[in-house]
Amino acid sequence: MPSNTNSKAITQGVQRSPNRAMLRAVGFGDDDFNKPIVGIANAYSTITPCNAGLGILATRAEQAAHAAGAMPQVFGTITISDGISMGTEGMKCSLVSREVIADSIETVCRGQSMDGILAIGGCDKNMPGAMIAFARLNIPAIFVYGGTIKPGHLNGRDLTIVSSFEAVGQFIAHRIDAAELLAVERKACPGVGSCGGMFTANTMSSTFEAMGMSLPYSSTMAAEDAEKSDSTARSAEVLVQAIQKQILPSQILTKKAFENAISVVMAVGGTTNAVLHLLAIAHAMGVDLSIDDFETIRKRVPVFADMKPSGRYVVTDLHKAGGIPQIMKMLLVHGLLHGDCMTITGETIAEVLKDVPEKPRSNQDVIRAWSNPIYSQGHLAILKGNLATEGSVAKISGIKNPKITGPARVFDSEEACMEAILAEKINPGEVLVIRYEGPKGGPGMREMLSPTAALVGAGMGESVALITDGRFSGGTYGFVVGHVAPEAAVGGTIALVEEGDSITIDAEARLIQLNVNDQELARRRDLWQPPAPHYKRGVLAKYARLVSSASLGAVTDADA
Repeated sequence: MPSNTNSKAITQGVQRSPNRAMLRAVGFGDDDFNKPIVGIANAYSTITPCNAGLGILATRAEQAAHAAGAMPQVFGTITISDGISMGTEGMKCSLVSREVIADSIETVCRGQSMDGILAIGGCDKNMPGAMIAFARLNIPAIFVYGGTIKPGHLNGRDLTIVSSFEAVGQFIAHRIDAAELLAVERKACPGVGSCGGMFTANTMSSTFEAMGMSLPYSSTMAAEDAEKSDSTARSAEVLVQAIQKQILPSQILTKKAFENAISVVMAVGGTTNAVLHLLAIAHAMGVDLSIDDFETIRKRVPVFADMKPSGRYVVTDLHKAGGIPQIMKMLLVHGLLHGDCMTITGETIAEVLKDVPEKPRSNQDVIRAWSNPIYSQGHLAILKGNLATEGSVAKISGIKNPKITGPARVFDSEEACMEAILAEKINPGEVLVIRYEGPKGGPGMREMLSPTAALVGAGMGESVALITDGRFSGGTYGFVVGHVAPEAAVGGTIALVEEGDSITIDAEARLIQLNVNDQELARRRDLWQPPAPHYKRGVLAKYARLVSSASLGAVTDADA
């Protein structure tokens, strides 16, 4: 099979002489027009440490692809720093950036008739954005994760960016002084790489490895280590081979592959955002995945990796302990992974894992033995009830009591809630409601790391619950429920909650309930008016008009 299946449209025939003339100006010679053209989507940016090291990796990928017999063409795509935009209006652009990334990669690859695509990314939305594009394009594709940051250190403890967010709450609660707050700030991020716990970036890179769209062990490598550059070069070589064999995303991203990804998310204590992103990728690939599939898998998969934010270790520790292949092998041995799924290398998952030990090494405790899990079931529960008839996502790791009934404290924005926390106006036993922060209402479904981390830092992570139609950072833990759908902006029940209403959250019963009778809710609904859009033009206005419910992945082409 010829390996220039797509690019021959711009390189072959007399009528394409002008096209070839353009390509000659960027390095093509007479012998290059029969070679496959490989796009290298480079998300390099100094906007965030997550992406600051990607330029070097893109160059290494370009060199390796060329040496493997392809013609690489490098182009840029964007990123938004979740950590820097957190708690501000800028965070509204974070989830939107997933769609911009997907659209930009799809646009370039279609517009330039590329035969394959290698994407390099770091911050949270780079991974799902690229994978959505891979699914839409359905050309041979591989993802290269830019790598995780190494932990900071202070007084004998490892630090991540979440340490700095929590330090704000500790300072407000007078648990640390200004000097320690500044010391944490200075030490939390010691170099380049994505945030170091099992937060969103590391969770999504792990799912891509689990699904076979990235190379084994690549998802937990440190950004600054030489093996990351070597793995990037190998990824380019594997992609060229996949182009020759025509191994397509549609052959890899099957329903079984998504189930494998969800199993890994549960096993490592991954982010709530995995629900949103995997649903969106499945939609792009045409795979029938629903929010209820997460609950089905949660019931049978234990959490056995002791990872931050609620655990003790960072991803560089997981890498040393055996990485995602060790997690996957344990799941495979216990019948919780589909070993027959294909990977980008052409091997099956079982073949990739054949030399991985069935049990984790005894000289480490990052990965627990199967008989000694941290939790017997997964940590991401899908809750439903009159407050979330389409569903919501609760992260129940690290909490002692999975049930609370308490009075509502209602805030129509993240800022309003944060002001109350900073003013020490939140009391134990309350259920904080942050609404009008959903996909349409925000728009953009902001993450709530600032308020949740401040609550944990103030010592109220166990005694206060927080629900929202927005999202949570992968660094969030405590009694939190996000992705409440339908959202407030479309008249979901969360829009009808009043100050002091009783709310019950029961993770064991998978229930989120507003304890107000139907007649009263009907009265409130008759009086409710949708809010005016926050934005009337530009990317956020377009996003608000197009975006679907969080229960469907917050996709922008739901009617397609």
